[in-house]
Amino acid sequence: MKVELLDGTLEEAAAALARGDVSSEELVRAAIERIARRDGALHAFLRVDADGALAAARASDARRRDGRATALLDGVPIALKDNFCTLGLETTCASRILAGWIPPCDAHATEMLRRAGAVIVGKTNMDEFAMGSSSESSAFGPVRNPWDRSRTPGGSSGGSAAAVAAGLVFGATGTDTGGSVRQPAALTGIVGVKPTYGRVSRRGIVAFASSLDQVGVFGRTVRDAAIQLAAVSGHDPLDSTSLPQPVPDWLAETEKGAKGLRVGVPREYFVEGMDSEVERAVREAVETLRGLGAEIREISLPHTPYAVAVYYLVATAEASSNLARYDGVRFGMRAGARTLGEMYSQTRRQGFGEEVRRRIMLGTYALSAGYYDEYYLRALKVRTLVRRDFERAFAEVDVVATPTSPVPAFRLGERLADPLQMYLADIFTISCNLAGLPGASVPCGFTASGLPVGLQFLGPMLGEGTVLQAARAYERETPWHARRPPEA
Repeated sequence: MKVELLDGTLEEAAAALARGDVSSEELVRAAIERIARRDGALHAFLRVDADGALAAARASDARRRDGRATALLDGVPIALKDNFCTLGLETTCASRILAGWIPPCDAHATEMLRRAGAVIVGKTNMDEFAMGSSSESSAFGPVRNPWDRSRTPGGSSGGSAAAVAAGLVFGATGTDTGGSVRQPAALTGIVGVKPTYGRVSRRGIVAFASSLDQVGVFGRTVRDAAIQLAAVSGHDPLDSTSLPQPVPDWLAETEKGAKGLRVGVPREYFVEGMDSEVERAVREAVETLRGLGAEIREISLPHTPYAVAVYYLVATAEASSNLARYDGVRFGMRAGARTLGEMYSQTRRQGFGEEVRRRIMLGTYALSAGYYDEYYLRALKVRTLVRRDFERAFAEVDVVATPTSPVPAFRLGERLADPLQMYLADIFTISCNLAGLPGASVPCGFTASGLPVGLQFLGPMLGEGTVLQAARAYERETPWHARRPPEA
């Protein structure tokens, strides 16, 4: 029973725990055993905290015996992306420069999940410092897609996505700076949700690009994702960007249905070079929504073509600033050297991978004297135009529906020699981050070769409920979320 439960949903596991059909310890042991058996082929995890997870499971079982279970998540095994600080457990961001670093505290989101009783099984693999779209820039080796192990699960949160898709855990966290939750969700056939910027505290999340980074969650269903999102959301007075907004009952909002929803379909999101099977699946999904009573409107988001250029100026500039702290002095690795300058240089050369070094150099150039106005400042102005496009759109529609990725999962190594092609993998997800809006990806079909396709919903500021409502309405009428990859 406990093994079969691993192939079900988080809600089903929570119900089994509540009925007493299975204990948290049994469920967590089954997850740990499955990880040991399957993850060698996927490399979704960087480390498994078996002792800590089993201790947390026993504590959950004790709460249930005493009638003190705290939430739906109580006793359910989940995973954290390795840029979430975890007290006493190594956090590396998949980088050599942080190998062996033990945080002195939990991230706020980690604290919230522990408070909800979730059992953290381990830390998942990712693109180094969340810089990538394929989970190949990890210093510890790439993640493989459970649907086809020769292909990427997407990035940068590829380990979390692969772990949920493969049935290793029921849910997982990620971070979404330019699509790093939604794109891997699409490529692995699961649900990924990114809330409004500020809904979830960034405290204790190792920074990449501070004005874009946002905590997100993965689940096998929209409701599974909503449960986790509610657990990590809420105001954090220790994070100045955290919004002092109450957390709505998103589970209730998921069941409102699509009837009467005004759904905008932006013409700029169906571009030349887009995979034909992806386009067909997304257009069929839009027609499904129409059949459910949604009103479909074609809209325009005219500054979309500039989003990739804007993103890779803003994100790299902020990365250059944030990663300056890794200098071999305060924490992380330190290279041997004869002089202080040489120590700085060698530490960063040896500690950072190629993609991280590339982005630091791009960002430093964009911020340098004589170029700041020409590049960074201009990018901020166009970012404002992107946000205004969405503001005008949401005056006419309730939610926007688009493809999540222009292509299904591509082969590992296929885009490593061409960074621009890798960057274009995020062409449909980046605008949402530039505008700070909520978004979700849900599975909407498969290619002829059996690769998942994702449908993206975008909502207005603080419109998570509407995004989840539309996503769940579509999910409830289609079979895609119930499909599971072959055993790894």
